[in-house]
Amino acid sequence: MNTSNPLLATWNDAYGLPPFAQTQPEHFAPAFDAAFTAHRTELDAIIDNVEAPSFANTIAAFDRAGWLFFRLNDLFGNLTAAETSDALQSVERELVPKIASHRSSVYMNERLFARIDAVKQSPAATTLSREDSRLLNRIHLDFVRQGAKIAATSRTRYAEIVSQLATLTTQFAQNVLKDESDWALWLTADADFAGLSQSQKDSARAAAAARGKPDGYAITLSRSSIVPFLTFSESRDLREHALNAWTSRGAHSGATDNRQLAVEILKLRAEQAALHGYKTFADYALVDRMAKTPAAAHELLMKAWTPAVAKANDDYVALDAMRIAHGATEPVAKWDWRFYAEKVRKARFDLDDAEIKPYFELNAMIRAMFGVAGKLFGVQFEEKTGITLYHPDVRLFEVKRGDELIGIFLSDNFARPTKQGGAWMSGYRWQTRNAATGKVIPIIGNHNNFSKPPEGQPALLTFDDVRTLFHEFGHGLHGLLSNVSYEKLSGTNVLQDYVELPSQLYEHWALEPSVLAQYARHYKTNEPIPQALVERIRAASTFNKAFETVQYTSSALVDLAVHSRATYENFSLEAFEVDELQRLGMPHAATMMHRLPHFRHLFSGDSYAAGYYVYMWAEVLDADAFNAFEETGDPFDPATAKRLYEFVYSAGDSIEPADGYRAFRGRDATVEPMLKKRGLIAA
Repeated sequence: MNTSNPLLATWNDAYGLPPFAQTQPEHFAPAFDAAFTAHRTELDAIIDNVEAPSFANTIAAFDRAGWLFFRLNDLFGNLTAAETSDALQSVERELVPKIASHRSSVYMNERLFARIDAVKQSPAATTLSREDSRLLNRIHLDFVRQGAKIAATSRTRYAEIVSQLATLTTQFAQNVLKDESDWALWLTADADFAGLSQSQKDSARAAAAARGKPDGYAITLSRSSIVPFLTFSESRDLREHALNAWTSRGAHSGATDNRQLAVEILKLRAEQAALHGYKTFADYALVDRMAKTPAAAHELLMKAWTPAVAKANDDYVALDAMRIAHGATEPVAKWDWRFYAEKVRKARFDLDDAEIKPYFELNAMIRAMFGVAGKLFGVQFEEKTGITLYHPDVRLFEVKRGDELIGIFLSDNFARPTKQGGAWMSGYRWQTRNAATGKVIPIIGNHNNFSKPPEGQPALLTFDDVRTLFHEFGHGLHGLLSNVSYEKLSGTNVLQDYVELPSQLYEHWALEPSVLAQYARHYKTNEPIPQALVERIRAASTFNKAFETVQYTSSALVDLAVHSRATYENFSLEAFEVDELQRLGMPHAATMMHRLPHFRHLFSGDSYAAGYYVYMWAEVLDADAFNAFEETGDPFDPATAKRLYEFVYSAGDSIEPADGYRAFRGRDATVEPMLKKRGLIAA
């Protein structure tokens, strides 16, 4: 092996971590070339095996093949998302179509699929264990969905579509990041700071320092920066300016314009679906999800949309009354909603983020999420220092269950210009017992975009930030607790509308009284959060949920609609968005969670394309699942937690999701707990 390239040498860093310190952008292209070759060689060995196709020599061997390629691809994807650069983005644009072409060549290999199909059709397939059968069916379906049964005359075109989509979706994501990293609202005059807390000012100063202006103050397009600004700033003009920047990402004329780029992606997806024999991309995508059909997903969304719109319109009346009391003459607009909602919230519940945040210091909340995992699943976390990672802000923790090391957790919490927006979980390595080396423990990362405080000051979180922290850690646990035989079935490699169950369910423990009593302590005095404040937070938990539901559900409905077209000739992305929102009856002062020109979930890859609904589908499951604990009277009930570990968090995709949920809950989920949780029906 070529040891002059650190990516091709043995990864001897602690825990088998990637060689972060030695890796340079120019190392990736030759490393991927070597990985492609190695993967093809491993697959050729499967194809050329003179023995009859069997589960062991074909299916398990396929799961085991490509170790170098997949480790390299995980590292590359993580760095381009969490610590990129102009040089790395250039390499990304070069390599992404090559990676896509390699994947396509695997799944359209006729001889390889013939062996896989032979195993599926064999009598032995009916005698496989549950997990082995699941792997066989999963791999077979993946081949079919990625072109294995496409007519021979169309295979060249299908491969071209896959490559073109990889290029376009990469450019889409880079354009959004460019818009986000280039824009800043600089606060200079005294009036610019009106309404902002000292914590927000400190965060703005830290954001300016990250942009090379240590004496300045900047509001950025990181959600943890702009949303508090829209909520508290007394300057209506600056709120309007900030919201317009936030909602127009990807919709500017010039190099970062995503509008036509998204249309080209939609056209290619429609063609891809047609080659598979489906009318629309939505029909094609949902076959491999729990919902199965766009109609089923739409039906669920409308159960929330209709009452949410009615409640949001009622809430607008209260906001407008507050606007009048505030002495403002202009009607409540999109950039005013959060501002007046916060004033109504404070008036009704006597809540102020400046009062709440001192009790939610980041390190304490990390201990809280670890503590919950310990009580539920018997896992412990120990931080290890002195290990070089990809950025100084990243922290590493050993994860143990009893005396056994079961995983490595990387915690990356602060926003920076080199990091894409949002919050996500990722893997650098996935749990398996089927590797050439035997058992492999996972390396899992959580990535948030909290505002970084100035040096020496604590990072104080809003309660929304705390929920985000717990949410992503729920994903993290799904990867860390995985206990399956095969990498293909490991961790979060489950159906898209099931993957959000472990994350959204974990959010519930962020507001548990016993958790708050232990960990939510004032960062200066160490006094526990007052029970009266907790009660006010809980009482306000459904306040403004109609607005949030409208934001999310409008995005999900527009996603389904835009992917449910058969053609996109003479199609305007923005005109479609406007028309669809008008058809749905979108409240005039509400905004989508994500407008189409910057909707990374849909257009920086296809995982959530025609599938943004999955968060609500999973919320039905998570609200119903937490009720299982509430019914026992103990949020840490050992028997319920044991079932949760066995059938959800550790099971990966080794169990069909609906079967796994029934094994945990004893029945199918009902929608009412979700609607109550959002305050859309009476509790």
